[in-house]
Amino acid sequence: MADLKTFYFSEFEDRKPEPPLPHSIIIETIWQCLAICTVGLGLWYLSWRWMFSFNPDVSWFSYLVFGAEVCAFIGLLLYVHNLWSVNDTPQTEAPEFCDELIPDRVSKTPIKVDVFLPTYNEDPEMTRYSIRDAKAITYPYELDLRIYVLDDGNRTQMKKVANEEDVNYITRSDNAGYKAGNLRNAMAVTQGDFIVILDSDTRVFPTFLEHTLGYFRDPDVAWVQTPQWFYDIPKGRGLIWEWTKRYGCLGGFTAKFVERLIGPIVVGRDPFINDAKLFYDVIQRRRNGLNTSFCCGAGSIHRREAVMEVALKNYARSIDENANQFVAYSRQESAAHNLRKAVHKELSISTRLTPYKFHVSEDIYTSILLHSDPVRKWKSVYHPQVESKMLSPLDIQSWAMQRFKYAGGSLDILINDFPLFKAGLNFRQSLMYAATFWSYLTPLWTVIFIAAPLIALFTGLSPIAAYSIDFFLHLLPFLIIHEMAAVFATWGVDNRQGKMLNIAFFSFNIMALWAVLRGKEIKFHVTPKQRDDQRHIGLVAPQIAVVAITIMALVYAFTQAWIAPEGRDIGLLVVNTFWALYNANAMTVLINAALWTPDKENGHNIDVKNRLVKQVHA
Repeated sequence: MADLKTFYFSEFEDRKPEPPLPHSIIIETIWQCLAICTVGLGLWYLSWRWMFSFNPDVSWFSYLVFGAEVCAFIGLLLYVHNLWSVNDTPQTEAPEFCDELIPDRVSKTPIKVDVFLPTYNEDPEMTRYSIRDAKAITYPYELDLRIYVLDDGNRTQMKKVANEEDVNYITRSDNAGYKAGNLRNAMAVTQGDFIVILDSDTRVFPTFLEHTLGYFRDPDVAWVQTPQWFYDIPKGRGLIWEWTKRYGCLGGFTAKFVERLIGPIVVGRDPFINDAKLFYDVIQRRRNGLNTSFCCGAGSIHRREAVMEVALKNYARSIDENANQFVAYSRQESAAHNLRKAVHKELSISTRLTPYKFHVSEDIYTSILLHSDPVRKWKSVYHPQVESKMLSPLDIQSWAMQRFKYAGGSLDILINDFPLFKAGLNFRQSLMYAATFWSYLTPLWTVIFIAAPLIALFTGLSPIAAYSIDFFLHLLPFLIIHEMAAVFATWGVDNRQGKMLNIAFFSFNIMALWAVLRGKEIKFHVTPKQRDDQRHIGLVAPQIAVVAITIMALVYAFTQAWIAPEGRDIGLLVVNTFWALYNANAMTVLINAALWTPDKENGHNIDVKNRLVKQVHA
C-alpha cells in the first residue's frame, strides 16, 4: 500500500471536533422573549420613522434609507423565524437489515451503501486520504459498502490511486452538468440503496453510517445532512508567542504585560471565518423541526429511491411542458394529438434523466424539489454531530470564489425558478427557504447603508428630520435589545467578526446578482485545496475605496465643522461619524483577510521560539 503524501494539513490530524452546542431551554426562552421585544421595538421605530422623521427637504434620501431599513427588518423577521427553536430528530440505533429501511425489500439482506467521491482537478494523493478514511468506516452489522472515485478529470494518476486503494473508478467523456452531472453519471452505473456524497477532501469518521442510517427507519426520510467541519482552520497564536518571535524576550515581556491589562490576545487566527459552527449548529439545526434543513452536498447520505423518484417526475414534467409548447407554436390543432405523441417520443429519447439538477447549487436545488413533492412529502434530517472533516479555503481568491458560487447559485434559483411557491411547500417551509434567498439580496440595501452616512458627511443632508431625543428614544432601545437577542440566539458561537464580513462582502454578492440578471452562467470552479500566496488586492478594491472615501468624508466634515461650527448639525456629525466608522471597520476585516498569510515558520524556529515563550511565562 502506498504511503500517504505529506500535506500542510498533516500536522492537524489529531484535532477533534467540538460537540454540538448543548440545547438549553432557559437560553432558548430568553432568546425568544428578546426576539419578540426586538420585533415589537422594530415595528415601533419604523412606524415612528414613517410618520414623524422624514426630512421633507430631501425626500428622495429619506425614502431611500427608510426602504433599506424596511428590507433589513424583513430580514430580521426571517432570521427570528429561522432561529426560533431547536427540535432535533431523535437518533435511533443502527439497523441490521435492508428491510428495516426499505419496507418492500427482501428481508435479512445487508444494507447496500455507495460512497461517492467526486473529483476534478484535486491532487490524487490528497484524495487518497479520503479514500482510506471511507474504507475505515465501521458498522456493527454486515454491510455491502462500495466506494467510487468519480473522476471528472479523467486522470491516469487518479485511476492509479483508486486501483492501489482497491476502490471503484468511474469517469465520463464530458463534464456536462459539473458535479451534478458527475453524480448523475455514477448513479446510472451503481446500485446502492443509499448514497454517501463526499468531496475529494471530505474525510468521514468511522461512525458515519452507524450514526446516520438509523434515521432512514422513517421511510419518508430522503436524506440526512451532517455538519461540515474544517479541521485545518488556523487557531492563531498567543500575543506572547508572536511578539517573542518578532522582538525576542523584550517583546515577550511586553506582551505579557499587555495581556495582564486587557486579557489574553490571539493573533493569526482564520480571517475568513471558515468555522461553519454558526451555520450548522444554529441555522441548519433549527430548520430541522420544520423539515427544511437543506442538503449541503458533502457529508450527506441519500436514499436512492427519493432522488430517482423526484428525477423521474421532473423528467416527465419537462417532456410534457416542452411537448405542449411545441404543439402550441406549431398551430396545427387538427393534428395536435398525433403531433404531441411524436414530440413526446422524440423528447423521451433526447432528454436526459437528471437525478441531480444540472446546476452549480445542485444540493439546495434537489432539496427544494424533494421538500416540495406534494404527493410523497419527503423529509430531511439534520444530524448535529460532526461525522467528517474537510479543508477550508486558505486565501482570499479561494474564499471569494466559494462565496461567489454560493451567492450566484442561490440567486439563479430564486430569479429563474422562483421556488418559494411550489405546491408542496407549506408556508413555514417557504419562509425558511426565503430566509436563505433574502440573505443574498442584502447587498442591495447594504450599499445604501454604506453610502448614506458618507452622503450626510459630505453634503450635510440627512434622511432624518432631526437627530432629536425622540429619535434616540426610538432607535437605541431597538438596537440594544436587537444585539442582546443576537447574543442569546447564537449562544455559544461568537459571530461578531462574521457580521462584519457579511457587510464587507457586499461587492461580491452584487457581482453575483448582476451575473444572474444578465443571464450569465454561474460556472462551478472547484475550490483550490492549496494556498495561493498571491494577495489579490484587486478583489477588495471596493472595500479599500469605502475606507478611503470614509476618511475623506470625515476629514471634510470635521474641517467644515471647525471652520463654521454655527452651520453644522452636531447630531448629524456624531451619528454619521459613528455609522461611517462602523462600515469602514467592517471593510478592514476583509482587507486584512486579503493581506493575511498563515504562519510559515519551520519546525526548528518554532521550537526555539517556544523555549523563549516558556522563559517569558516563567
